[in-house]
Amino acid sequence: MGETEVRRVVVVGGGSAGWIAACRLAAQARRIGSGVQVTLVESRHVPTVGVGEGTWPTMRNTLAKIGITETDFIRSCDAAFKQGARFVGWTDGTPQDGYYHPLNPPAGATEIDLAPHWLHGAAENASFADWVDYQAMLCDAGLGPKTIVMPEYAGHANYAYHLDAGKFATLLREHGVGTLGIDHVLGDVVRPQMSDHGDIVHLELADGRTVAGDLFIDCTGFAARLIGGVYQVPFRRCGDVLFADRAMALQLPYADEDAPITCHTVSTAQDAGWIWDIGLWTRRGVGHVYSSAHTSDDAAEAALRAYVGPAAEGLSARRITIDAGHRTRFWQNNCVAVGLSAGFIEPLEASALMLIEVSMDAIADRLPRTRAAMDVMARQFNATFTHHWMRIIEFLKLHYVLTRRTDTDFWRDNVAASSIPDSLAERLELWRHHSPGPQDFDHAREVFSWPSYQYVLHGMGFDSRQPRIDAAAPDTALAQRFVTRMARAKDDLRTRAPRHRELLRAIREHGLQRV
Repeated sequence: MGETEVRRVVVVGGGSAGWIAACRLAAQARRIGSGVQVTLVESRHVPTVGVGEGTWPTMRNTLAKIGITETDFIRSCDAAFKQGARFVGWTDGTPQDGYYHPLNPPAGATEIDLAPHWLHGAAENASFADWVDYQAMLCDAGLGPKTIVMPEYAGHANYAYHLDAGKFATLLREHGVGTLGIDHVLGDVVRPQMSDHGDIVHLELADGRTVAGDLFIDCTGFAARLIGGVYQVPFRRCGDVLFADRAMALQLPYADEDAPITCHTVSTAQDAGWIWDIGLWTRRGVGHVYSSAHTSDDAAEAALRAYVGPAAEGLSARRITIDAGHRTRFWQNNCVAVGLSAGFIEPLEASALMLIEVSMDAIADRLPRTRAAMDVMARQFNATFTHHWMRIIEFLKLHYVLTRRTDTDFWRDNVAASSIPDSLAERLELWRHHSPGPQDFDHAREVFSWPSYQYVLHGMGFDSRQPRIDAAAPDTALAQRFVTRMARAKDDLRTRAPRHRELLRAIREHGLQRV
């Protein structure tokens, strides 16, 4: 078994996870000429969740690696640009309560930490995000992160996308089958045939066909047909840390075709959760994430409809159950769980598609050549993604533990010491006296790096006690140079950057420059 070559990869399940996985593998096999054949098996009868409409900037690299142009992606998926998130009502619930987590890092991030300078008054009442970067201004003004003359996947600001998840899966399928040569098999998996060593040898389908493979990617969603159903890998729940276990979603057409399109996700706190609001080309996607222990489904739907207003009349809300947590292992024998089969938590920072991308980077870029190499990769993969899930859960919890809201049980329970991971509590104590920095994180490639922690901490008014920096210190002059440079860039982009809808319309009509 050890020297058996890995020549056939089978992805089980469609949707965004399955087709991203299959396309990344097929594109990589074609790029390096490995001769690996990729097959995707999906059922006609299993619907996809289809509400993962927010991405990370990583999606730009993923699309480029797969070979899909940004123009085709924007046109096919009704996509819009996302430049970060605005959190409304999370700190104290007052009318002026709101802060940005932009996708740009703070100015000079590789040379200086601007946080201590902002904390001690240099900002003159500006928010942290607005003082250290220009992206909050772009979001407030509804301006795009690039111009029509810029090449595909390039911009004057870092950006991700909002997209129609159903149309995205269709685009990936058409590209994967038509361009990348993926073998698409429609059929219902009945059972796997196992080897004496516990590997999956082939899948038996309901119509009697079999699909053989050397490596199987489980993208069967919440069902987790292989990693859970076959290998019985335990599921580690995190409901004691993150309370949200329900969601409901609405799709709202714009009132008119020229309505502004928000270029960031808006996350608005509610009595027992929060509401997302994202803009696509033809509609808004709005949904309520909440804790069933703190409110009823009917009350949550009423809150969602109250947020939307009269536009929600006549629309039905789709309800989703969240079993928050992840597998204790993700790669077992010759099977890897990717997407919802690996785990799921509330979509507060749009981490679902990102985890699919990061998983497939780890698999496709170092696809094991032999069965023996697979065991080594599995150990590395399991250690890395156990770490990633722990850090993601901690980062999402950070948004809750910093609140000063005491108006409902949901917010009071979120700051209880029993719900805060020990490692997060330790970091918070450290960060009272030292800004988050690279040295605080174990992995060189963290899913959320120190700038993200700074944006949330300082956006929510964390009680920082960092010492004042001497006005005569060299760092003070360096900080001022970066802030001055940022202010000039802000003024330039305020007049030069296009309106978001106008930019999208131009791309749809004329296209972007090919790289």
